[in-house]
Amino acid sequence: MKPATALPAQKNTRASDISDSQLRGLFGYNLKRSFSALQVDLLEVLSKFDLRMVPFSTLVMIVENPGLRQSQLADALAIERPNLVVVLDALERRELITRDRVPTDRRAYALRATLAGHQLFEKAYRAVQTHEARYLDRLTTAEREALSSALNKIRATFEETGE
Repeated sequence: MKPATALPAQKNTRASDISDSQLRGLFGYNLKRSFSALQVDLLEVLSKFDLRMVPFSTLVMIVENPGLRQSQLADALAIERPNLVVVLDALERRELITRDRVPTDRRAYALRATLAGHQLFEKAYRAVQTHEARYLDRLTTAEREALSSALNKIRATFEETGE
């Protein structure tokens, strides 16, 4: 049996001293790290409105698309329908949305924001815009437009392939 090779002693290295140069060459890594930084702050912003990302996105979609059906919303947000029902139940309990049967299809529900839902949307949306502006203020208008365009193209590729 071979004797175990001694490993070099591990220094107490700070995270900032550890190289991730190979990973920083990967787009997905940079996107994930950027999203993680944004997400932490976004969760704090939304918590002031007793919201999280998925309920916020759900409320925005309902405000923007009155009468949207639950199945359409689930598809648009890429959320499993049973998971969406839980989100909708919570928004409905808070009296932020209503679910009304669609007269032509009694199995379907049309979603609408209540006055309270519209008011919360306005406040929360402005707060999210302010949050994003803090992170994007280092970018020029042209860089923001390029970033938005690139991200939309990536998303479109994903949506076209269904992956």
